[in-house]
Amino acid sequence: MKEICIGLIGFGTIGVGVAKVIKDNGKLLEDRVGFRLKLKKIADLDIVTPRGIDVEPGILTTDANEILNDPEIQIVIELIGGYEPARSFITRALENGKQVVTANKALLAESGPDIFRTARQHHADVAFEAAVAGGIPIIRSLREGLVANRFDKVLAILNGTCNFILTAMNDNPGISFDDMLGKAQELGYAEADPTLDIEGIDSAHKLALVLAITHGILIPVDQIYVQGITGIDPFDILMAQDFAYKIKLLAIAIRHGDKVEVRLHPTMLPKKHPLAQVDGVFNGIYLRGDMVGEQLFYGRGAGREPTASAVIGDVVEVARNIGRDAACKVPPLGYSDEKLSAGRVMDISEIRTNYYIRIQACDRPGVLSKVAGIMADHNISIHSVIQKRRVIGAAIPVVFVTHVAKEADIQKAIEKIGLLDAVEGPPVIIRIEDEELC
Repeated sequence: MKEICIGLIGFGTIGVGVAKVIKDNGKLLEDRVGFRLKLKKIADLDIVTPRGIDVEPGILTTDANEILNDPEIQIVIELIGGYEPARSFITRALENGKQVVTANKALLAESGPDIFRTARQHHADVAFEAAVAGGIPIIRSLREGLVANRFDKVLAILNGTCNFILTAMNDNPGISFDDMLGKAQELGYAEADPTLDIEGIDSAHKLALVLAITHGILIPVDQIYVQGITGIDPFDILMAQDFAYKIKLLAIAIRHGDKVEVRLHPTMLPKKHPLAQVDGVFNGIYLRGDMVGEQLFYGRGAGREPTASAVIGDVVEVARNIGRDAACKVPPLGYSDEKLSAGRVMDISEIRTNYYIRIQACDRPGVLSKVAGIMADHNISIHSVIQKRRVIGAAIPVVFVTHVAKEADIQKAIEKIGLLDAVEGPPVIIRIEDEELC
């Protein structure tokens, strides 16, 4: 029986999961693929620490060159993450005629064009299903299964750490963000340095890849409006509940003719929205295609087994292509290179949506009328106002929900509102995604 040899670079949590799948489900994979997948070599800087899995003697090495230069190894799996040396390893693997499977969303979001160009020049595949939403097969579904569609709307929860924190804050009224972050770290859902997760950077990398596949737009992450969840206050969680909303860190891509609004930030969603039911460490992607209508993808967005499942799915696809001598049969991002563009993204100031605005106002006559007057001067129509008392010095939290307004107008208005003597601190805004709120 034909055998395809695999080299694995990175033997951390996901790497161990990949080795375990090949070991435990090797016969199943063999039956499905038609030939044997052999894990020939594993490279990692640490080959001493026990991983809880037995591998064949001699399979471990600290030198990735033993994989990159081995002519028998046809598929290289890169799972070390980061930019370097991951980029150099992937580039050399492609230049040496090997196919590549990776989960490195940060690298592909920033350097994807160069990597994909190298792959094309060497008639090689770069597969990256595990880079977005863990075990959910969203990349293949968007790129191939839903290829007939224009995507009018994509809303996605793409980070399990943030979703766990926001879910816990929703379920435990009054608990602070810092307390829930500490809990997430205790449970292993958040890193010791959680910055990439809680500041939205991890989700933005994933959104950049999704945007390329759904809309043919390939832009650097620094051109996406990104706001993390560190500023979420327990009071705003409670107010969201009063309005029958939940707060989620939401990746958003909405088509407006030839333009697309692209943003990632905490968002209030109606509790009845499918994504509002995606809780804990789970991920969810909601989309609306012009042909297929509404679709929801739901599952574990991280973790050893789900991510390893996605990696092995890519390995099998690449192995089948090797068997047919059919590499590059599907462009990595679903578009030919000349059709990818970067100039159709709306500036955040152009977007129009509903807003939740909270101010801390001194309890004086005329304050609300001044605030309402500023909003009116900036073309902002108020849908509802709620004033609640709590002990914060002399200030009272006042919440406004607006009708659809323009981001530029909102920003100008809150700047002026924040300068009022009767308002303490900067106003808080959270965008609302509710199609029934006019």
